[in-house]
Amino acid sequence: QVQLVDSGGGLVQAGGSLRLSCAASGLTFTDYAMGWFRRAPGKEREFVATVSWSGAYAHYTDSVKGRFTISRDNRKNTVYLQMDNLRPEDTANYSCAASFSAAATLEGAKDANQYNYWGQGTQVTVSS
Repeated sequence: QVQLVDSGGGLVQAGGSLRLSCAASGLTFTDYAMGWFRRAPGKEREFVATVSWSGAYAHYTDSVKGRFTISRDNRKNTVYLQMDNLRPEDTANYSCAASFSAAATLEGAKDANQYNYWGQGTQVTVSS
């Protein structure tokens, strides 16, 4: 069956960096756009970033532009989220997700409903 395994979260001070990874199995990785979403306590799930199947296109939510970078390695079936200059407001549980419909052009890729599979999440905590 399809599995997305998130890892790389942790506790970091403001201004620090973390790199999240999401390893996919049970699917044809290049058929899917890959995204990262986050949910902070008491808040709705929020789109963070997404990358097309080829890696040629990426979108970010405004609050992380210039600080976060999404990338993928199709040989390893893995997507990454490099997070730099972290802020306390980035504290959340981060999950990766795979979208078949958004694979090529990322149309609709900011909408969680467009994603078919989800990872279990990894916690990121940024202290001030």
